[in-house]
Amino acid sequence: MYTTLISPEQLQTLNPEHYVILDCRFQLADPEYGLHAYEAGHIPGAHYLNLDYHLSGVKTGSNGRHPMPEGQRLAVDFGALGITGDIQVICYDDAGGMYAARAWMLLRWLGHQAVAVLDGGIQAWQQAGATLETDKKRYMPRRFPVHTSLVETVDAEQVLDNLAEQDFVVVDARSPERFRGEGETMDPVGGHIPGARNRFFQHNLDSNGRFKNAATLKEEWDALLDGCPAEQIVHQCGSGVTACHNLLAMEYAGLSGSRLYPGSWSEWCSDPQRPVAR
Repeated sequence: MYTTLISPEQLQTLNPEHYVILDCRFQLADPEYGLHAYEAGHIPGAHYLNLDYHLSGVKTGSNGRHPMPEGQRLAVDFGALGITGDIQVICYDDAGGMYAARAWMLLRWLGHQAVAVLDGGIQAWQQAGATLETDKKRYMPRRFPVHTSLVETVDAEQVLDNLAEQDFVVVDARSPERFRGEGETMDPVGGHIPGARNRFFQHNLDSNGRFKNAATLKEEWDALLDGCPAEQIVHQCGSGVTACHNLLAMEYAGLSGSRLYPGSWSEWCSDPQRPVAR
């Protein structure tokens, strides 16, 4: 069972009958990019999931740019792809895992343990000498079983209360510039949640776009956490997507139990009554 990362070489040893693979490619500036890329060529057997349509819920204007989907609907979608409790799921993209990690988180949120992100994405798959295909695989619909969540979440009210209570530490996955409130282009307000620490998700990757080894990641995260246990860490970003990358990196480094604030900055800054730090 793979629960965090899987290499292209490891994936090639698995029996395709025992896994489901999800293509999660996406671009914020071009929401249709992922589907077009998928149709042009994807890892054999992969099924495409769109961040906006499949991996997010309905936006209300106050719940962030990529709110969590409704759990039962998501379970039906996963079941339609043939995912059952004993199926290994592999998620990939072409952006260092930033979108694949969202699918990884959602499956864990529904209690599915056997889910991993393809380290290095479709680029690493091709570099390993593996081929792509354009055919679309048909899956036998199954019932996806929902179990106790493996990822706990917090809401905006809990984050607001925590400003005084300080029961947990918020880690912001956005770039240092956006964290400081400089050059904000995605959201109407620049800045960060007061007291948050910054860990740009790209720092989890090496120069080849692969995750750094577990020991290196643990050392870097330990330095950032400065003695704070993993269970007291809550991840956020702009809209709850790249925060999942940090969640995955901590799990891979053996720092299990951190949580997610799905609404993230885009939800937080939608209410002018919530404080902003710069």
